[in-house]
Amino acid sequence: MDYYKQYAKKSGFGVMIRRTDKGDDETVRYVTLGCARGGKARNRTLNVARPRPTGKTECKAKINALKVDGKFRMTTVHNIHNHGLSPNKSRFFRCNREVSDSVKRVLDINDMAGIRMNKSFGSLVVGAGGFENLPFLEKDCRNYIDNARHLRLGKGGAEALREYFCRMQYKNPGFFALIDLDDDGRLRNVFWADPRSRAAYQYFGDVVTFDTTYLINRYGMPFAPFVGVNHHGQSILLGAGLISSEDTETFVWLFQTWLQCMDGIAPKAIITDQDRAMKNAIAIVFPESRHRLCLWHILKKVPEKLSSYASYKSVMKNALMKCVYDTQTVDEFEKCWDHFITSYKLHENAFKFIH
Repeated sequence: MDYYKQYAKKSGFGVMIRRTDKGDDETVRYVTLGCARGGKARNRTLNVARPRPTGKTECKAKINALKVDGKFRMTTVHNIHNHGLSPNKSRFFRCNREVSDSVKRVLDINDMAGIRMNKSFGSLVVGAGGFENLPFLEKDCRNYIDNARHLRLGKGGAEALREYFCRMQYKNPGFFALIDLDDDGRLRNVFWADPRSRAAYQYFGDVVTFDTTYLINRYGMPFAPFVGVNHHGQSILLGAGLISSEDTETFVWLFQTWLQCMDGIAPKAIITDQDRAMKNAIAIVFPESRHRLCLWHILKKVPEKLSSYASYKSVMKNALMKCVYDTQTVDEFEKCWDHFITSYKLHENAFKFIH
């Protein structure tokens, strides 16, 4: 069967197992392999107006193979597809993507060390000499880590957390908590907010910061706090979550849960880092809120992007800090920024926060 899979990869179509029959000894004696675009798509969404896109075309291409004297022999070959073939994209098909054990170990270590997936995947790309040399996608790495975090958490930890939330809600009905489970009933994400946080949001909820880089717990789940500032200039917690994945779907769940907790009142502005999934989720859940990027995260990347310039340490860094910290009005900043860009010829710099 490996031969047919290699043939499919070279030709440009994916393969899936359509049917298997086992003999009395529980070994496979008959198998049908078909094009991955065969069959009809199953509608897994309740939104009829916006159904999920599908690659299914009811393609009939397939082979049947029967085991005779310990070897499989093809009995049927139907090799005509009703769609175009894509040899250049074969490595992206699900049947051809595989995360090796050695890569899984790297991902596990990086995850427990708090290294975000985009950085972890980027290091794998560099190590392999380019995207084209990796037999998997970033999505596959995220799926693996998502599942690994579930396994680390285990039944005991999830049950203890549920019991704790039940006790807190019994003591104070104003305590809000919601647990998100996967299809197997395992804890995936969790959010909670005490009465003090909910009350504080009514007074200090105009501008909120959200960041998942503060802390990673021992299960590898990022701590995701919503933070505001009170009238004394002090940081105040406005709710928090533990999440198993940092993708758009997870952030949408967390933001919607937080919004529900805060009686549907969205903040006027929300400050985050430059995470793309976070940005997408904010556009979905908080379409009317202003989304701004955290200055600390932006400035953290400056040495990485500008240190190649000879004058960075001597004068450029100080000139940049002057623009950021010494200007008081928008006009003042824009004039200073314009002068900074022109003086150091940064017009062609591809890094978006610079230009």
